[in-house]
Amino acid sequence: MPYGINETMGQYSELFMLLAAGTYTVAFIAFAWDLAKSSKALRAIDLKAAQAGGQVAVPAVVGAGASGEPAAAGDPDSGASRLDGPAGRAERPSSSAAKASGTGGAVMADADMKYAGERRAPARVAVALTILGAVIHGAGVVTRALGAGRVPWGNMYEFLTTGAFVAIAVFLLVLIRRDLRFLGTFVVGLGIIMLVAASVAYWTPVGHLVPALQSYWLIIHVSIAVLSSALFTLAFAMSALQLVQAHRQKTVAAGGPDKLGFMRLVPSALSLENLSYRINAIAFIGWTFTLMFGAIWAEKAWGRFWGWDTKEVWTFVIWVVYAGYLHARATRGWTGTRAAWLSIVGYLCVIFNFTIVNQFFNGLHSYSGL
Repeated sequence: MPYGINETMGQYSELFMLLAAGTYTVAFIAFAWDLAKSSKALRAIDLKAAQAGGQVAVPAVVGAGASGEPAAAGDPDSGASRLDGPAGRAERPSSSAAKASGTGGAVMADADMKYAGERRAPARVAVALTILGAVIHGAGVVTRALGAGRVPWGNMYEFLTTGAFVAIAVFLLVLIRRDLRFLGTFVVGLGIIMLVAASVAYWTPVGHLVPALQSYWLIIHVSIAVLSSALFTLAFAMSALQLVQAHRQKTVAAGGPDKLGFMRLVPSALSLENLSYRINAIAFIGWTFTLMFGAIWAEKAWGRFWGWDTKEVWTFVIWVVYAGYLHARATRGWTGTRAAWLSIVGYLCVIFNFTIVNQFFNGLHSYSGL
């Protein structure tokens, strides 16, 4: 493709990225509005229930006692009847109670994160805007690929923009089966940060790849790395929310004030932990293949499978951290906040590998494009 056309396609790509960032920003506001509005509606349910001298009738609580087994509803020792997110108390109001209170049915995802029969206009608008932003974002990724004449993940700018697209696309796909709209502000917010960082700090013009990257292994190795990183991003958001929810549950169980009303729209810390564990397990499999295929590619490019290059070392460090997380939680009883912190440490290693290692450590993998 002639250089002029390449440059034009690159400009179109940047325009699409800008439009996508703007659309995501509006979607972010809509997700935040949904949290605020639904939280206010739930407070109104509590107030009317208190005035009536009783509590809203709710389904059986899905919680967990100290042993990790499901706790029975109303168990005072577990605190599950009041605190385990949308499955408990007025945090999971019945449709009839919501209608009676005049809140319009402010029902959120239950402990299994399944959709309920609620009508939450801000959430629907937010999801629609996120889908629109993802379509525009995808057009930006495709035009970048057409302009470069290759897959669009040859430098940090392309990895960030493509990674943000995959993270949001995975989030939207999971929404088909699970009600994770409470994650919208976090996932879309991270996508905006990635796009802004790509445009401000890591922008790179359309260009050809260095010889070592001109291989079909680029498609195999990096595509799996991008998908795994997107899944790690979702799990990171859930682990962060898990810590906040666990702190909130502990505070209210001790008789303290509930200052984080919006967290009532989020499932219990236990539910968040279980789903983040599953997502991390899938992402870990992908990262294992990333490590394996990277070694095979290294043998093709440099004649050795492993050379202790900084990038290779940190890719292995990430694998070890997540392997430790999965092993500790599955066999050593590392649950709750300890598991969440270990998951977050793993994601921080991913961020460090992508930013600091790519920019400030010289090696065979110095392909930042800066």
